[in-house]
Amino acid sequence: MLGRLRLWSYPWARTLAGTLLPCSCALCGELAATVVCAPCRERYARSDALRCPCCANPLGVHEAAGQQCAACLAEPPDFDATIAAVDYAAPLDALVLRLKFGAQLPLAPWFAEQLHEAVPAHPGWPLPELLCPVPLGPQRLAGRGFNQALEIARPLALSLGVALEPRLLVRRVETEAQSSVAPRERADNIRGAFDVADAALGLVAGRHVGVVDDVMTSGHTLNEVAATLKRAGAARVSNLVFARTPPH
Repeated sequence: MLGRLRLWSYPWARTLAGTLLPCSCALCGELAATVVCAPCRERYARSDALRCPCCANPLGVHEAAGQQCAACLAEPPDFDATIAAVDYAAPLDALVLRLKFGAQLPLAPWFAEQLHEAVPAHPGWPLPELLCPVPLGPQRLAGRGFNQALEIARPLALSLGVALEPRLLVRRVETEAQSSVAPRERADNIRGAFDVADAALGLVAGRHVGVVDDVMTSGHTLNEVAATLKRAGAARVSNLVFARTPPH
């Protein structure tokens, strides 16, 4: 099964599937050349909102482009930058759930494509030297059968021309899902959950690591990942997430 899932990382496989099989837009249901049609993409996946370059939350009316938000200035996170393709809002939030819990793997390359197209909106952002996905715990991975972050990271690494290190990080604590934990408890829930694999320590020291995930909500998981990588000697950590949950 894993071999079949990896096929979606390759453009030729998606082109062949699109030729042989009819495709309908995952949002409107109309016939489309890709999993999301061009009109829906323009309507829902395009945003001119200014984002904080550190955490990717929308900037306030008195904050200038390229300026960090007040929250990041007051309490700098361990990561250095975040690129988010879209807001985690209807109807795109449903696509995230369909990938994660419905195993609709063809959505992952489309997520990666939106992320790749978001990069030019961050002039001066240095390309990471390697990418890694946020790892799932063994029990959750066994139950789901795949890691959605890895399925996004595969085609993203190919399009960016950056090496993918899928086993760079290990999850040594099987935590509760962050979505099931009260916001004030999320930092404690994820603390100490990750390690850099012993065999990968030499890949991290002095390098810029890009961390891929499907959604960034409170940022505690990605901050813990960044702290883990920095302790292992990473010079810089950037997040690349498909969707960013707007602050409430």
